Amino acid sequence: MTRADAPSVPQILPPTRPLLRLLRQLSRGPCAIEPGETPVQIFLCGNGSRHGHSLDIIEAAATAGLVQKKGAKLLARPETLSFLRRHLGDGTCENVDGRAKTTAGRTAARDKGIGGPADGVDFADQHRAIVSDTVELEGGRERVRRNLLESPLSGLTRLKDREGRPFLPQEAIEAGERLAGDFERGHLQPKITASWEPRLSARGKGEAGGKVDLTESAMAARARVTRAIEAMGPELSGVALDICCFEKGLELVERERGWPVRSAKLMLRTALLTLARHYAPPSAPRFNHSWGAEGFRPQM
Repeated sequence: MTRADAPSVPQILPPTRPLLRLLRQLSRGPCAIEPGETPVQIFLCGNGSRHGHSLDIIEAAATAGLVQKKGAKLLARPETLSFLRRHLGDGTCENVDGRAKTTAGRTAARDKGIGGPADGVDFADQHRAIVSDTVELEGGRERVRRNLLESPLSGLTRLKDREGRPFLPQEAIEAGERLAGDFERGHLQPKITASWEPRLSARGKGEAGGKVDLTESAMAARARVTRAIEAMGPELSGVALDICCFEKGLELVERERGWPVRSAKLMLRTALLTLARHYAPPSAPRFNHSWGAEGFRPQM
């Protein structure tokens, strides 16, 4: 019995780059085993490719039940494809030499930690929607990666009305995100942990604190939040703050407020549309005035 013939014992393997390279080659079909340049290396040939692999990697894959040796050939097992799908995904497919095919693939592979332990990143990716975007900075424009599901309103963009249109219009989404941004800039989010940041200035007993320690930008953000709350009114501002700023779900808001099922989204839509008119008020209608001489009668 060779090292690749070891009995299958379930174990967790980190998705290292050599392991993924081995499984990628075997996923295309069986490969013949040829002696390597050193005693701890062998070559796998098949499907128009020939690549060297360490015996330790092959032994670990065989022990985990990911590969199987039959005669002079090494084959992939049914668990191989599921392992690759779980640790590679669509954007991180690599060539068998270990290089990502595209720039996006290299970025995703780096974010997934290929080459070391997964560290739970694969599980976290289930709750992310990463897209590429461009932002304007002082030095010019820069490409960044953004998580669409980071905003509390991102999940609500998938809601549709009876006619298949988005339940929340774009102006309502933008108004909610603007409110959440001002809420965060104003440091209005309550702290739930101890602050270990050093004090920038020492304050003696009896000296003023609170708003005195805030920057002008934070004070301006708090003023914008106050004006937004006043524009929505006490009936609508609560649901907007709960969902946009405190990141509560629709079901939780309905339970806390004793509302009927599926009523929170209606209240939220009304609040955000009211807030959108506050941020971008419609222009006043223009009336054409004309002067007429004595006895003038307009044409009907």
